[in-house]
Amino acid sequence: MSGKTSLEGIGPHRRDSFILLAFLAFAVVGFALIYLGSEVAEGDVFAIDKVILLGLRVKGDLATPIGPAWLKTAMVDFTSLGSTAVLTLITFLVAGYLVAIRKFAMSAFLVASIAVGAIVNFLIKLALARPRPELVPHLVTVNSASFPSGHSMSSATVYLTLAILLARSEDSRRVRSYLIACAILLTLLVGTSRVYLGVHWPSDVLAGWSVGAMWAAGCALAAKLFARRLGTGADLERATT
Repeated sequence: MSGKTSLEGIGPHRRDSFILLAFLAFAVVGFALIYLGSEVAEGDVFAIDKVILLGLRVKGDLATPIGPAWLKTAMVDFTSLGSTAVLTLITFLVAGYLVAIRKFAMSAFLVASIAVGAIVNFLIKLALARPRPELVPHLVTVNSASFPSGHSMSSATVYLTLAILLARSEDSRRVRSYLIACAILLTLLVGTSRVYLGVHWPSDVLAGWSVGAMWAAGCALAAKLFARRLGTGADLERATT
């Protein structure tokens, strides 16, 4: 594949600018999340959180979500796409495929980046310990802290990371756009389902999406930088260019 589709195909100044802009974007999102996390740590619940949760339930019957019965069933199905079991299975299936085609470094990097992302989510939940919303009845069983949404963060991390890796190996812009769009759609469906089912505040989901997307982008950037600087694992570079 031509180097023009990767950072190596642009000049050093533009490449450095791209990296600086990427880190600037991470910093902005990071500061926003720190602010949101500080509010959550103080026990604050945003007014918009309550409005959205109540708006998704039938007035006078908070145990019943709005919409037809099949919508509730669909949301339960969608939320499973962000479960630990499903995402772990998908990750190891793709990692196995990468091993089969002898992209060992990329396989290891994929598993490690997603595993560390899961640990980060666990630590944030442990540190902030935000209670689950009790404003409406939960439509699925949950047993962990609320902020940030683990389903939302994990789905963003896994689906976006996989989409970026696959897209970088495609010549067709249309195919690359399709892969990224699919990852975004899956991520949005999972996060939206968590709010619809009443197990997360919208701010939990927003934080999960933000951290997950930032993590996926950071991992993709790190893969490029490590492959270029260390000169190890040519398969790692090909999978991210």
